Amino acid sequence: MSAVLSAAGFPEAEVRRRARLGAAAAFPDLSVYGTGLVGAEPAGPDSGDPLERTRIVPPVFMPERLEKLIELAREPLYTDVELDTVIGGFASRLPLYVSAFGSTQVASRDLGEAAGAQAGRLGIPMVIGENVVPVNGYRGASEAEVSSMAGRITAYTEAAAASGNEEYGGVIVQQSTEDADAEVWNLLYSDPVSQPLLDAGKLAFELKVGQGAKPGLGGLTVLDREAAGRVAEQYATQEVFGAGDRVLRLSSPGTFTEEILRQQIRLMRNNFPRVRVWVKLHPGRDVAHAAATAWASGADAVTVDGAEAGTAWAPSGFLAQVGLPLGECLTRIGRTGRCLLASGRVWEGTRAVKALALGARAVGLGRAALLAVDEDGDAGLLRLAESMALELRMLISAVGKYRVDALSAEDLLLPADVRPPLAHVLH
Repeated sequence: MSAVLSAAGFPEAEVRRRARLGAAAAFPDLSVYGTGLVGAEPAGPDSGDPLERTRIVPPVFMPERLEKLIELAREPLYTDVELDTVIGGFASRLPLYVSAFGSTQVASRDLGEAAGAQAGRLGIPMVIGENVVPVNGYRGASEAEVSSMAGRITAYTEAAAASGNEEYGGVIVQQSTEDADAEVWNLLYSDPVSQPLLDAGKLAFELKVGQGAKPGLGGLTVLDREAAGRVAEQYATQEVFGAGDRVLRLSSPGTFTEEILRQQIRLMRNNFPRVRVWVKLHPGRDVAHAAATAWASGADAVTVDGAEAGTAWAPSGFLAQVGLPLGECLTRIGRTGRCLLASGRVWEGTRAVKALALGARAVGLGRAALLAVDEDGDAGLLRLAESMALELRMLISAVGKYRVDALSAEDLLLPADVRPPLAHVLH
C-alpha cells in the first residue's frame, strides 16, 4: 500500500490507529492504564453537525435486557449483541458497507482492489463507484497498477470465497450518465465474471442521483492532458489550472424529476431482473420525498450521502457550505421500515449507532475505508471494522438492547434545535 493518503479535516490519525490496532483502538492508549485519569473531554466548537451534537442515552430500566437474561439463563454481556443484518437484499455480518469510490486517483490504484478484498473477507457489501469503466477500463487497463471493474469484483469474490463468506455481502455497481453511454450494466450483466454473483443473488446496480461531496454537481477529477485525450469522447474538460499538464474532467450530474426517477427504477427492474436495485441520493432539501419515491418505485435500498461525505475531488465551497448534514437527512426521512443506508464521516461506533437509531439499516465507510487499507493493505479495513464492531456491541448493550435493528430514536438525546425523527411507515 502507498501509506501516503491524507484526509484534511477528517480524523485520519485515529482511523490509522484503528487500522493498526483493531479492537484495542476503541480504548485510550494502554500506556496510561493505572496512571492516567480518563474522562470526557470538553466539547469543541459547534460544527453544526446534528449527529455530533446528539448523545446516546441509556435508560435505567431495561426490559429487553431482562428478556435476554431469561433467554440465556444468565446475565447478558455486550458480546451477546447480534450485529448481522440485511442490507439492500444482502445478508451482512455487520451493519457496515464500503461506500462508493470510483475512478478518482486515490481509489484507482491498488487501494480499490485491497478494499474490495477486505470487504469480501468481512462479509459486508461493497459499492463500486461511477466512471471506473470509462476511465480505468472494464477488464484491463493500460497501467498495471490501475484497478479495473473486473479486477475489483474478482478481488472481492475470491476473498469472500476464501473466508467462507459466500452467503454474505454483495457487490453493488453504480452507473452515471457516462457509464450508461459505456453500457456498464449491460456489460456486467452478461459477463461470466458476474455470473457467480448473479447465481448467489449478490449483485446490485445503484442508480446514482447524487453524492454528498458535491450535491447537484456531477463527478469531477483531475487528469493529465494525455489521459484527458483518451476519454475525450465520453467527458468534457475545462482549463481550470492554467497552462500546465492538468485539466479538470467533468461528468454530467444527470437530470431527475419524480417521474424520471420512477421510470429509471422500473427500467432497471425490467432490464436486469436478477439484480437488486439501489438508489444513491445527495443530501438535497427534498431528500425525504426522493427516498419515498424510490422505495415506492421498487428500490431495494436508498443510500443517503450526507454533506459530510466524500472521497472524490470537489470544490472547497461545496465541501463547506452545500447540502444537508447527514443527521438532518435522517430526521427528515424518519423511520420508514424500508432499507435506508447512510454515509458521511463515519469511522467509529458512536456516530454509526446514532445513524442506526435514527433509521439507517447500515452505515458506509468511504474515506475511513481508504485510509485503513492505505495504512495496511492486508488487514487495515478488517481491524477498523473490528474496532467498530466492539463499540457497536458495547453501545447497543448499554441501551439495553441486543440486536442492531432494535435501536430507535428513544436511545438518543437530540439537540434542542433538531426536530425529532418523523415516525411513519411506508406501505
